[in-house]
Amino acid sequence: MFPEFREKITELKTTDHHFMRLFEQHNALDHKVESMETGITPATNVEIEKLKKEKLLLKDQLFAILTKA
Repeated sequence: MFPEFREKITELKTTDHHFMRLFEQHNALDHKVESMETGITPATNVEIEKLKKEKLLLKDQLFAILTKA
């Protein structure tokens, strides 16, 4: 995610607790969605789409922080 901000992400993960929390939530949702899509965790399409929307909101928040930093 955001390879052009790789250094900034590394820095913010260690200095900005809010950013780190959002980043960890995004990664957790990413793993959960992947597990659901591959059938490891049973889920409906509606549940998967809901989590994808949450993940996208987190990504937007992360991007906003990165572009302001």
